[in-house]
Amino acid sequence: MLRTIYIMWLREVKKFSRSRSRIIGALGQPIFYLLALGYGLGSVFQAAGQGSYIQFLVPGIIGMTIIFTSIFNGMAVIWDRQFGFLKETLVAPVSRVAIMLGRTFGGATVATAQGCIVFILTLFFGFHPYNWFLVIPAILAMFLIATLFSALGIMVASLLSDMQGFQLIMNFLVMPMFFLSGSLFPLNNIPLLLTVFATIDPLSYGVDLLRTLLINTSHFGATLDIGVLLVIALIFLGLGSYFFTRIEV
Repeated sequence: MLRTIYIMWLREVKKFSRSRSRIIGALGQPIFYLLALGYGLGSVFQAAGQGSYIQFLVPGIIGMTIIFTSIFNGMAVIWDRQFGFLKETLVAPVSRVAIMLGRTFGGATVATAQGCIVFILTLFFGFHPYNWFLVIPAILAMFLIATLFSALGIMVASLLSDMQGFQLIMNFLVMPMFFLSGSLFPLNNIPLLLTVFATIDPLSYGVDLLRTLLINTSHFGATLDIGVLLVIALIFLGLGSYFFTRIEV
C-alpha cells in the first residue's frame, strides 16, 4: 500500500516539476493581488491603524494559492478518466484507497510547493516573517491545508465525469471560501452574517494558522486552527476514499 501511495505521489510531483508553464502561470494571480490590493489598499489599512497591509495580506495570498492549486487536483482525476489512464490504474491489483491517498498527497505537495514559491516571491514585495524559525512549521501548515482541499477536490471529482461541471462546482465553492475566509480583511468587528460564514469556512482556520506562524496574529487561536483543520482533513480523506472506491469507469 505504501508503495502505491508513493508511486501516485511521485507521478503528481513529476508532472508539476516538468511543467514550467504551470509553475509560472500559477504566480500570476498572487502577483496581481499583491500589487492591486497590497499597494492599492495599503494606505487605507494603515490609516485605520491596522499596520502594514502587505504583512496582513501575504498569509491570505498564500492560502489562496494553496486552495486554488490543491482543489483543482480533482480535475486531473476527471482528465485521467476521460483519457483512460484512470481505468488502467483502477483495474490494477492495488488498493483504490492507496491510489486516492497517493493522488491527494501528491496534489498537496504540489500546492505546498506553489505556496512556498509565493512566500519567497512576497519577500521581494517587502514581507518579512515574524520569526524565521517558524517558517518550517508554516510549511507544514501549508501541507495540512493543501491535503484538506486536495481531498475535497478528489471527492467531488469522484462524483462527476464532466470537466465543465467540475469547474462550475469548484468555482462555486472556492471563490466564496476564499473571500469569506478573512484572507483580504480582518475578521474583527465584521457583520454577524460574515462572522458565521467565516466560522464555518475551513480556509479561515488555515489562513489564521498561517498568520499566527508568519506574523504572530491570530483570530481563532492556533490550537483551534490545527484541531479544525485536522478533523476536516480526516473527514474529507475518509469521504474521498469512499467515493473514489465507488468510481465506475
